[in-house]
Amino acid sequence: MPPAAIFNLQLAMGYVPWLLCFSAYGWPRLRAMAPLDAQRAIAALHAFRFFGLVFILPGVVGPSLPPTFAVWAAWGDFAAGLLAIAAMMAVRVRPLFWALVVAFNVTGLLDILIDYYNGVRLGLPALSGQLAATYVIPIIYVPILTVTHVAAFMLLARAAPKAAASVARA
Repeated sequence: MPPAAIFNLQLAMGYVPWLLCFSAYGWPRLRAMAPLDAQRAIAALHAFRFFGLVFILPGVVGPSLPPTFAVWAAWGDFAAGLLAIAAMMAVRVRPLFWALVVAFNVTGLLDILIDYYNGVRLGLPALSGQLAATYVIPIIYVPILTVTHVAAFMLLARAAPKAAASVARA
């Protein structure tokens, strides 16, 4: 099997166990939590996205990893991680917390979608060996990040009518 086919298969398969685990364990618990606590839990996972800077660390990735992919992936992850950390730190200032929750989820999901686009555009599957030690990031880590971004937006949408109703009552 060609390396590009293996990479694409693993990329797609990375979502299967995470969706199964998340639907069985994560989603029921997040739905049962207070909205703020659920978003804090999601932010805690995304706070580790500073690790994405590894894509631009010489010697960790192969020399033929397209710089356009590496640079965008690194700084997009870093920005999402910083916003998630900021959200966690701003929990006592609720309007700021909620703004940062939206910001890190929008930034983080856009980063993932742009990385997928750049990966296809630059032929990353055929160069997947150039990911070297970072290979596990798109295969294992990105799927749970994507799943939790979608969950965060679903929880935000569910909480929005309640928030609007409480504002209207006041």
